[in-house]
Amino acid sequence: MGYTEYYLKEFEAEVKRAQGSANTMFRNKNEALKRVQALMKAYPEDPAVQALYERARAALMMSKGDYMPITPAMVAYLNNEKNLREKYAKLSMDKWAELLQGRDLVSKVFPAADPIKNTPTDSPIGKTIVLKDVLYPDNQFVGASGEYIAVGKPSTGFYFVNIGGREWLGPYEAIKRFRREVDGSLGESHNFTVLGTVQAPVMEIPGNRRMNMAWGWVVEPEALCIDGRIVATFDANHDKGGSYVEEDKVADIKQGWYTEKSVPQDATPERVMEIFLAAIKEKNYELYEQCINPERQKTETGKSLLRYHWDLHQERLHGEYVHAVFSDTKITVVKGHDENNDLENFFLDDSQRDHLTKMQGEKVEHATVKSQAFDENGKQVGGKNVHKLIRKGNGRWYVDDYEIRF
Repeated sequence: MGYTEYYLKEFEAEVKRAQGSANTMFRNKNEALKRVQALMKAYPEDPAVQALYERARAALMMSKGDYMPITPAMVAYLNNEKNLREKYAKLSMDKWAELLQGRDLVSKVFPAADPIKNTPTDSPIGKTIVLKDVLYPDNQFVGASGEYIAVGKPSTGFYFVNIGGREWLGPYEAIKRFRREVDGSLGESHNFTVLGTVQAPVMEIPGNRRMNMAWGWVVEPEALCIDGRIVATFDANHDKGGSYVEEDKVADIKQGWYTEKSVPQDATPERVMEIFLAAIKEKNYELYEQCINPERQKTETGKSLLRYHWDLHQERLHGEYVHAVFSDTKITVVKGHDENNDLENFFLDDSQRDHLTKMQGEKVEHATVKSQAFDENGKQVGGKNVHKLIRKGNGRWYVDDYEIRF
C-alpha cells in the first residue's frame, strides 16, 4: 500500500499544479489508478483502501479540467457580432454592385492580353478589372518598379496589383479597422477580390518564386472585397485615405451592446480585469485603452502594440475561449510607505509615519490577479494565467501587462 500512496500523492500533486487545466500530461496518473484498482479488487472492504479509492476518484475528475456553466450573457458578444457581420455583408455586396455599374470592364481577365503582341484595340489600359484570388501577403513582392501582388502564372500572363501607394493602403487599412471594430474572425492573411484600373505593363520577377522575368499589367486598386463580407474603397479626400461601407455608423450601433462603459475610480483589480475583458469582447476599443496603464501608451510604438495585442485578444475570443473569471488578488506596495502594513506600523508613531510618507514619495502598488478561461462548452482552457495591475498614489488600478492571454 505504501507505493500506492506514493503514486496517488504524486498524481494529486500534478492535478493541483495543473490548476484546472485538462491539457496536462499526468505522469503518475495511470500508475496510481492501476494500483488503487488492484487494491480495491483484492480488499474491497478495507476502510484504508476505500479511502484511497475515493481520493483517486476525486483526483481523476479534477484531472479532466474545471467546468463552469456558460450563460447567454457570456456569449452575447458573439451573437451581436454575428448580426452586425451579416448586416455589413449585405451592405458591402450592394456597394460592390454599385461600384461595377456603368464601368468599362475587362471582359476576359485570363489569359491576359500579351503586352508585346497586343494591338491598340486589344489593349486593356484604362479599363476597369475585377481580379479574384489576390493573395496578400502570400504573393506580395518588391520589384524594380514598385511593390506588388502577383496574380496569374506564366502560361496565362500576369497582373501586378500596385500596393505601394495610397490607392491600396487606404482601403487595406479600412479592412483592418473593420476587423478591429466589427469582425474579429478575419485573420491577417486574406484572399482579396480587387477592383482597379489597368495601367501600363512592366517587366518584373513576380514574387519570391524561382521564375524568369515576365511582363505583367499593373493594376491600380480602387476597392477591396473579402469573400462577400466587406468592401473597402479608396478615397483621396477621406481623412484616413479610405473607408469600408457605412464605417461612420458602426460606433452608434455598438453603443447598444456595451455592458461596461467606464472604469470606476474605486474598482478593485478583479473588477478592472472584468471590465477589460468586457471591452475586448464588445469591441469597445476606447474602454480597452482606458483600462491600460497610460505609461504604456505614450509612444507610437506603444500605441501600435496596443492595437496588435487587441487583435490577438480578438482572435482568442473567437477561437479558443469565450469567457474568463478572475480570482486570487494579491497586492504589494513596491514604493512608498504602506499604511496597511500592521507589523511595521505597530512600531511607528504618527509623526514617523508622516515622515516616511514624505520621504519615500508617491506610493506605487502592484496587484496580481489570476484568470481562468473557458470555452463555449464551459471547459477550462489551459491553466490559470497571472495578470499584473498597477496603481499610483490615490489613483485607480490599471492593467499593466495587457498582453497576457486570459
